[in-house]
Amino acid sequence: MSEAVYTRLREFMDKLPAGYPETPNGVEIKILKKLWNPEEAELTMQLTNDPEDVSVIAKRVGMDQAELADKLESMAQKGIVYRVRSGDKKLYQAFHFVWGVYEFQVNRLDREFCELMEEYMLYIGGSAMARQTRPMRTVPVESAVGIGKAVAPYNQIRELIKKQKVVSVSHCICRREKGLLDKPCDYPSEICFAFNDFGQFYIDNNMGREITVEECLKLVDKAEEEGLVLNPSNTGEELYGMCCCCACCCPILGLSKPAPRPADIVLSYYQAKIDPDECTACGDCTERCPMDAIAEGDDFAEIIDGRCIGCGLCVSACPVEAISLEPKPNMEAPPKDMRDMMDRIVAERGLA
Repeated sequence: MSEAVYTRLREFMDKLPAGYPETPNGVEIKILKKLWNPEEAELTMQLTNDPEDVSVIAKRVGMDQAELADKLESMAQKGIVYRVRSGDKKLYQAFHFVWGVYEFQVNRLDREFCELMEEYMLYIGGSAMARQTRPMRTVPVESAVGIGKAVAPYNQIRELIKKQKVVSVSHCICRREKGLLDKPCDYPSEICFAFNDFGQFYIDNNMGREITVEECLKLVDKAEEEGLVLNPSNTGEELYGMCCCCACCCPILGLSKPAPRPADIVLSYYQAKIDPDECTACGDCTERCPMDAIAEGDDFAEIIDGRCIGCGLCVSACPVEAISLEPKPNMEAPPKDMRDMMDRIVAERGLA
């Protein structure tokens, strides 16, 4: 009986926008058993993809409202369902696994879970990268493009951050996972951000701590200084999160780097260009590039076709300003907000 409920939960999770694909060896079932008990699994499947008041859910499932409220709040604190606030009310909904439930486990990791996720990410990461609409995109560091009319507003990450009302910072779950698997990373750990409703969820559940916009901007400066790739949610002005990624821990960058053309996998609006007349072949950009996208020559360096993901880290490293970022042609603006992004993914997956 308990095995059947997890099979049904997997099928339910796979029908949520981001999906939860089945694997040949059933590792995804082991993950569900690790996070949900059978009662929680049954209750999760009674929720919808939209936030609802407890009274509405209680009527649908035939449960005492106070008892249900306690159970849902416990599940939200475990990060296996999502909760938003509407005034004094708490609204609950089922939520997709990545990016979502998995990231909500940042303070609940153990080695067994990390081993399962390392295996499963090969499946779920690949399916996410294969879609036309990606959940995240790479934006250039500000020193690479500056601020001006030539830069689309959705790529001016610091200006976007200034518009957010609630900001939380948490530890990078990818780096924590690698650390538990005896592959520690030297990059900063407490440098992942959530905004507004997502930020409040992290703060309420002690997954992250609240910071000011000014503190967030200073941490973004630190991320650029350290050579981390900025990957916000693939939404316009309404950000819900931003990771500061390294290729050694981030599954998306890690899966993209060995590919012949990472630029076809990582969503980005820019690509680097090197001026051979200005380049001194010093090698600084080669060391800083997370995708090995730069080939050193005797007289000047060159961008390898298909490898640049437009992060701009090479631009900020160049001592002679020989590198610039150029907008990619024919790029569409990102989805307006999370609802728009998820609606697009649902349509692409044929779930509409």
